[in-house]
Amino acid sequence: MESITRILEPGKTVIVTGSNIGIGLEAARHFVRLNAEKVILACRDAAKGNEAKNDIELSERKIGVVEVWHVDLGSFDSVIEFCERAKKLNRLDIVIENAGVATGVYESCEGYERQITVNVISTFLMALLLLPTLRRTATQFNVLPHLVIVSSDAHYYAAFKQRTEPSVFEALRGGDDPTDRYPVTKLLEILIVRELAVEMDKTGAPKVILNALSPGFCRTGLYRNVPFPLSTFFTVATLAVGRTSEMGSRNLFKAATAGEESHGNYIVDCSLGNVSSFVRSKEGEETQKRVFKELLFILEKIKPGVVENIWH
Repeated sequence: MESITRILEPGKTVIVTGSNIGIGLEAARHFVRLNAEKVILACRDAAKGNEAKNDIELSERKIGVVEVWHVDLGSFDSVIEFCERAKKLNRLDIVIENAGVATGVYESCEGYERQITVNVISTFLMALLLLPTLRRTATQFNVLPHLVIVSSDAHYYAAFKQRTEPSVFEALRGGDDPTDRYPVTKLLEILIVRELAVEMDKTGAPKVILNALSPGFCRTGLYRNVPFPLSTFFTVATLAVGRTSEMGSRNLFKAATAGEESHGNYIVDCSLGNVSSFVRSKEGEETQKRVFKELLFILEKIKPGVVENIWH
């Protein structure tokens, strides 16, 4: 996998969620090293965010670039508050939505299963809320902003039994398949990115590149909340064959600097990759449109008017 050496154009402002640890932290470090003017570590735990900030400043010997902003994707209000703050930025060039959870057990959060809330609903709530700021940057600075969703090859393995239910998101409120839920969230991310990219292209609004990626199987803290014995399995597996967080983070940087050919697509090993056969099937295409429509209905209830951001 190619190393990261590309120097960013001057003035870039970057947001990376879930950046106090793992691939998010290492991606933020790349952006600081490669000339970003402002890198915002968007973290649920501000204390850990400040530890990450200090770590980056020490390794890169750059002070005044990194900021720590609080956001909790387990709270819709927190996401909205964060995005309102981001509106006040002079510019916003890159958003990497890396924050996510894998639990393996049922937990309720904002009326939905926690992984659905964090990995899907809040992720795309943030995406739509930040789109106007990205587009303003495109117009004002004549640049091509990027909105990046960190997905996973886990989407290949999703059984996704709920896909035939009258309402997919209603069916996903329950906890009858805890081990399949994380792969399902990653599959939903892929489906929604593909459909959202199509809808974004229907407007005359300034171009924003939207893509998804897999960082690969990495040694990160993602599986820290998975119960025994799966936690032991993932710990041993990542130590045996997992990539370092730095290696995985290269995919984040690549997606955030990729060309228009990446719009609506999936990046693997720093190149355009293939999504699962289900995603590419007729059933996958029909499911894609259905879950996208359902998600927009949910997002509009959370924040009235947010769906219009897709086209304006």
